[in-house]
Amino acid sequence: MIDALIIGAGPNGLMLACELALAGIHPVILERHPTPTHEPRANGLIGQVVKLLDRRGLHSRLTGNPDPPTPQPAFTFGGFPLDLTTLHDNPHYGLGIPQAQLEAALTTRALELGADIRRGHHLTDLHQHPDSIEATLADGTRITTRYLIGADGGRSTVRRLAGIDFPGVTHDRTISRTANVTIPTSALDPHTGAINAPGYGTVPPFQHTRTPHGLIVWAPFPGRPAILGTTEWPDTPTTDDDTPMTLDELRTSVTRVLGTEIPINPPDHPGLLRRLTAGNTRIATRYRTGRILLLGDAAHVHPAIGGPGLNLGLQDAANLGWKLAATLHGWAPPDLLDTYETERRPVAERVVMSTRAQSALISPGDDITGLRQLFTELLHKPEVTAHIAALMSGADTHYPSDPTDPLAGRITPDLTIHTDHGPRTLAELTRTARPLLLDSTGAYAPTAAPWNDRVDIFTGHLEGTTATALLVRPDCFTAWSAGTHDTLRAALTRHFGAPARTLADAVPET
Repeated sequence: MIDALIIGAGPNGLMLACELALAGIHPVILERHPTPTHEPRANGLIGQVVKLLDRRGLHSRLTGNPDPPTPQPAFTFGGFPLDLTTLHDNPHYGLGIPQAQLEAALTTRALELGADIRRGHHLTDLHQHPDSIEATLADGTRITTRYLIGADGGRSTVRRLAGIDFPGVTHDRTISRTANVTIPTSALDPHTGAINAPGYGTVPPFQHTRTPHGLIVWAPFPGRPAILGTTEWPDTPTTDDDTPMTLDELRTSVTRVLGTEIPINPPDHPGLLRRLTAGNTRIATRYRTGRILLLGDAAHVHPAIGGPGLNLGLQDAANLGWKLAATLHGWAPPDLLDTYETERRPVAERVVMSTRAQSALISPGDDITGLRQLFTELLHKPEVTAHIAALMSGADTHYPSDPTDPLAGRITPDLTIHTDHGPRTLAELTRTARPLLLDSTGAYAPTAAPWNDRVDIFTGHLEGTTATALLVRPDCFTAWSAGTHDTLRAALTRHFGAPARTLADAVPET
């Protein structure tokens, strides 16, 4: 019997495999596609997940740059440009890589850590027993596992077979068209890269430009084919996707949206050419039923505007990974695995709220134009920009915790601890995905010592936080900040179970 069977080798399933493997669990991933897909999907990552990847040592692999990520100076919300340079603590990070590159890096890392990735296998049935799950594949093979995780997307087979409902809304109000293109340099602003559209004006890069007739997005990614896309609200909705989209169809759509033609040429090599005629907003009624769990798009789908999907799904994986590993190792508190849903569902609901609001703000109509005029005024207020930036990046995530502890339940900030063996950054210490006690006084380390089989303890001066001690979860959220020894013991037990050692047998690390 295997410990964990993950269905789906997309970014979320691969990230979960890495998290489990770091915690000493060797998962098996089943993927129905025999080879990795090169179909263009997401074009990058935004938000706090970029910092999470850095804290797992993956950011430098993806960028080829050893430096830590830096916040983005600008982004967009509902078609509005956001100037983030005025923020005292800008939480918004970006990593402009195609999804295929992310999947390749996560695949390499998962294999390095001992995960077993099996391609060309299609799940067709499953049966749950009190202590196991029996999964049946299309070729008749049966696999028995202690836990099964559905990371198989919005049309999840696991979710359907588990009998978990997926309520929400599907609509056909919009038609979105996207393609890789080239635009002649004569039609581009040499300084900003904006498209000069005669009779309309400029279409700035990497923004959602709303017109009275629709939306246009121009994304000239460095080093890879540029993307041009439109969204329209036709008078007669249609869901006919049987006819393949053409570049001429996109040209015609751009002309309708802008009211003028622009020169659009094909890319140097065949690339993205996609039409979407429906939108989905859904959240599963349960993230867990017995030994079956849902992850990423299998648990929630929402509009893509603002690009929050990978930020949400990859952090689902980080939240679930250590809790499932603790359960498999036998030291998890009885309800720890249930906190995966109680913590992550509100985050998904907040992303749904954000994407719905942005979708409304880009819609046509005079009433929406009036609403946008009000938002233009609001976004000139720094506190509003800061609020939107925290929402978009996920920096405002706050898990249920002790209300008297101001840092508990929040993302642990970047910091450095100066130990007797030299300075260590949080990004270095969290690459093992183990819980951490960081103690600047040395007074708390003995209290945590009975847990040092599963919690790494470091003492030394803390730089980058006002707290004198922090208990950090493997997903880089703070479980406790300096309080009493009783509250520390309670936090250790609540998150990491009963101690395996007595105080006399345990020796804290430095």
